[in-house]
Amino acid sequence: MAIARPLRVGTRGSKLALAQTEWVVKALLTRHPDLRIETVIIRTKGDVIADRPLREVAGKGFFVKEIEAALLAGEIDLAVHSLKDLPTELPEGLTIAALCNRLEPSDALVVRHRQGQADWQEVVASLSTDARIGTSSLRRQAQLKHAFPHWQLCELRGNVDTRLRKLDEGQYDAIVVAAAGLLRLGLQERIACLLPVEVCCPAAGQGVLAVEVRSDDAPILSLLQTLDEWDVRVEVTAERAATQALGAGCHAAVGALARISGGKLHLWVAAAQLDGSQVWRHHAVATLPDNPSEQLKVAHALGKQAADALRRSGYR
Repeated sequence: MAIARPLRVGTRGSKLALAQTEWVVKALLTRHPDLRIETVIIRTKGDVIADRPLREVAGKGFFVKEIEAALLAGEIDLAVHSLKDLPTELPEGLTIAALCNRLEPSDALVVRHRQGQADWQEVVASLSTDARIGTSSLRRQAQLKHAFPHWQLCELRGNVDTRLRKLDEGQYDAIVVAAAGLLRLGLQERIACLLPVEVCCPAAGQGVLAVEVRSDDAPILSLLQTLDEWDVRVEVTAERAATQALGAGCHAAVGALARISGGKLHLWVAAAQLDGSQVWRHHAVATLPDNPSEQLKVAHALGKQAADALRRSGYR
């Protein structure tokens, strides 16, 4: 279906958000070269309140609410997000039309005065036992406190550039950020190592771009079908089902990572006490059927199964 008017794409204004949006815009134009697309920058609560720990900011979706409001009001036609910023429950009238371009989902350790990637154990051994490690995520803090109890886990807010500047200024010995963000910005040389899932299980949907639209906007939904990546959708379904079953939001220390390999869906889930005193982990596997709609059902069931396993093992 032809769309005569310019498409308005809503996004946050950080370098990373704009890089994500640029990828979606280029992908759309490659498939539909006659489209006209405009980028609309929207400031969110998470952008405005950048000097307080995330756990002190009330409510869910504080990096997306203003963008979703603009979408519902018809001020934009679609919105590009990091999927991990989107709550598992969307506002009525909105849907995720495309899940795509998943880059490395792991968390990355970035070390001051160090360039290039090495084995994670070698990098960790190079840090002092009482190293100052910056991260804003309760999920990361709790898992790292458990794995490295002598590290000093310190608050770190701001966009990627701000976080790297604070590291380079000496405020931290190392910081932990999503590897995908560094890769999207061409900063892969700053990754000292990737943290394995057994040490720091990433956030559900980490590394995935989500394109959100109005659920009754048939032309836009049809347009975005060409961007949706089925394997990514299956993986994300399992991850978000697990975190939703655990009641996890930005104020919980819960991670989930799914991968499809050899016709099977693997799901790793971790939940931690905020003080790092205990971490519960579970690895679940399911065989994927050939039918796509059945694959989503299997993924959703696997996520719930993994969450139930964590609760049976003692997580509350």
